[in-house]
Amino acid sequence: MAGERQARVADRIRVVLAERLEKGLRDPRLGFVTITDVRVTGDLQHASVFYTVMGDEAHRADTAAALKSATGMLRSEVGKNLNTRLTPSLEFILDGIPENADHISALLREARERDQSVAGLAATAAYAGDADPYVKPRDEDESADEDDSADEDNDDFDEDDAPRA
Repeated sequence: MAGERQARVADRIRVVLAERLEKGLRDPRLGFVTITDVRVTGDLQHASVFYTVMGDEAHRADTAAALKSATGMLRSEVGKNLNTRLTPSLEFILDGIPENADHISALLREARERDQSVAGLAATAAYAGDADPYVKPRDEDESADEDDSADEDNDDFDEDDAPRA
């Protein structure tokens, strides 16, 4: 039950912050920010807000500074719109999902290129030994001769010679 309440409060905080950032802050350092996730502690006292920023490292640093300076104002905005006894403290954390996704895409692209080069080598490859190293079944003529000789050996033994119990 507490998990459901945490999720509702986190979702409400995300919506309130997104609406407030959409209206804009009076800080020119703030870039194009997207709130990706909000996680609230079990006692609803602390909220970790994950965000992404479009742009390079300088834009990210400027946006982080703008959010840090606007944390008090954003917290009071959350407190006005959140019907809880206490307003959670806010911590803004730059979300690493886009960088991780780019890294994974690069690794997958590299693996695909290596697979293609291995497939190219395999197409022109030749066997190190015989073309087919496995034992093949014998011809029917050879196996028929062996079956006849095996039957001749077994003709000496009759059922009458078998011991009786």
